[in-house]
Amino acid sequence: MMDPDQARELLAAERARIERALLHLERQDTGEPADEFDAANLASELYQEEFDEGLADDLREQLAAVERAEARLAAGTYGLSTESGKGIPDERLEAVPTAERTVEEEAH
Repeated sequence: MMDPDQARELLAAERARIERALLHLERQDTGEPADEFDAANLASELYQEEFDEGLADDLREQLAAVERAEARLAAGTYGLSTESGKGIPDERLEAVPTAERTVEEEAH
């Protein structure tokens, strides 16, 4: 199993990355409405708002995954599959610190 200190560092870095991305999305929203008489601008703004909201939803899901991983770390089960209890290789956890299952389990 991965060293808990290394796991904490990986999860902290992942949390920071996600929080920066969310902050960046919030800063992009100027709050200024598009030219209401230009249909192309309205359509473009609507598309961008929907795209940004989808991205924000994805980032919030990733943040929830970090929180679940932090809870597993605190409980002493970080690095074990939530499905089978099998160990998740350190290489996978380094690539995906929030991994909850092994590669094989993800494939099914």
